[in-house]
Amino acid sequence: MYGGFSKNIVRYLGGRNHTYGSSEFSAKFHRLCGAFCQKSTVKYPSLDLPTMPPCDFKPMQYKGMPKDRILEIRQQSYNPMTLKATYYKQPVYIHQGFMQWLWDTDGRRYLDFFAGVATVSVGHCHPKVTEAAEKQLRSLWHTTNIYTSSPPYEYVEKLAACFPDPLKVIYFTNSGSEANDLAMLMARLHTGNYDIISLRGAYHGGSPQTLGLTSYSAYKFPIANGFGCHNTMCPDVFKGPWGGKDCRDSPVQTIRDCNCAPGCCHANDMYIQELKEVLSSSVPCRIAAFFGEPLQGVGGAVQYPRNYLKEAYRLIRESGGLCIADEVQTGFGRTGSDFWGFQGHGVIPDIVTMAKGIANGYPMGAVVTTKEIAKSFAKGLHFNTFGGSPLACAIASSVLDTIKEDGTQQISTTIGTYLLTELAKLRDKYEIIGDVRGKGLLIGVEMVKDKESRRPLAAETLSQIFEDIKDMGILVGRGGTFGQVFRIKPPMCITKEDADFFLAVFSHVIHKHAELTS
Repeated sequence: MYGGFSKNIVRYLGGRNHTYGSSEFSAKFHRLCGAFCQKSTVKYPSLDLPTMPPCDFKPMQYKGMPKDRILEIRQQSYNPMTLKATYYKQPVYIHQGFMQWLWDTDGRRYLDFFAGVATVSVGHCHPKVTEAAEKQLRSLWHTTNIYTSSPPYEYVEKLAACFPDPLKVIYFTNSGSEANDLAMLMARLHTGNYDIISLRGAYHGGSPQTLGLTSYSAYKFPIANGFGCHNTMCPDVFKGPWGGKDCRDSPVQTIRDCNCAPGCCHANDMYIQELKEVLSSSVPCRIAAFFGEPLQGVGGAVQYPRNYLKEAYRLIRESGGLCIADEVQTGFGRTGSDFWGFQGHGVIPDIVTMAKGIANGYPMGAVVTTKEIAKSFAKGLHFNTFGGSPLACAIASSVLDTIKEDGTQQISTTIGTYLLTELAKLRDKYEIIGDVRGKGLLIGVEMVKDKESRRPLAAETLSQIFEDIKDMGILVGRGGTFGQVFRIKPPMCITKEDADFFLAVFSHVIHKHAELTS
């Protein structure tokens, strides 16, 4: 099952011929890496196993429920939908986390390069954020907005200061789906229109309303939902029908060529034409809104041509609609160059939604808009029991402080650019790496059968590479329509040494796969 990896383990053991079952091999492999990974990072590619950077933090010994009992409960009493969401062949039993590191119940250490789906922004159990949470826990947890307490207002003031005018009015929710659902309602109330457009390949949530915006068949159910929602072609310059060599606002461009004159982008013109077709044929002459992630998350870090959102916003506003930026994954400095993803496109939305990194993993979301739109929302009564609780706001406030104090946005720029440029070198070397894209620490690596066809790499091969990366001590995500994109979204506290370790592991796995199939 593990092919070339078992050969390296035999070499490391001094040539002794050990034969393991998959679970025994994995356990032995991690025990080896636990000791082997304390050396300094190695250059890649290497015929030796990459080494994990050292970590001084000592996790607590796991004394909880046995794994077999957890699995039994999971199979008998947990909703089966949870089982469908499990990435790996066998569950990874996480016990404790600290900054960019996670430990499983057996004490194995992992470098977290997915951050709970781009949610752990400043690091697992960050000391400053943990201290703020503990302090608030001893004071006041929950009151609802019926009453007034200080933490929500302190945080509103801080968060509003992060936005340009006129985006200064904030409403708290508990999740990104909730925030997007609320943004849909606000847009329809304010404009008096109903239809909303989003991009294919977008993920905007799993509520009955936001499922209409989400454009993935895997998330769809055979029931009526998302009335009034329409999709336009995603301006994906790698695998879409149009793309070129200088379309993206990224340190790395596609391998596709074009003959565009300086300052022109044929791909952008064609994708905008597709949006015009939707506006002229699929919706009424007046619409409610356009939803767009500044950079697609679940879609696999898909980036658009530089001017796409700017021109799309103009068309939407001419049709009476509001422009909504879904910053659930891109916000809070993750893209590096800007605190909010929309800023990198030179636009100002009418509504901005956020969640995930807002509170470093604590359930929270928010909708930010203008006073005028907020007044339209006040036509009726909307009440959120848990949104903006004193505890959530104390944590989120500490996260904002930590982002500034720890310089995580600069880390996203520096380390993210380094990762992108080094991954691009691997793309140029290996036929199965079709595209490397992203900004800051929101990166996608698209795996293909070959660069000419750009068709997804076989699912079995993708899954094996994914497992091998995990078995070497790194957790990444998967995205894209066929799960063909490796999603790299670590906590924004990683170091150059962590990046080198990931690059060495990824290079090693791809090299070994190529060696086995050659």
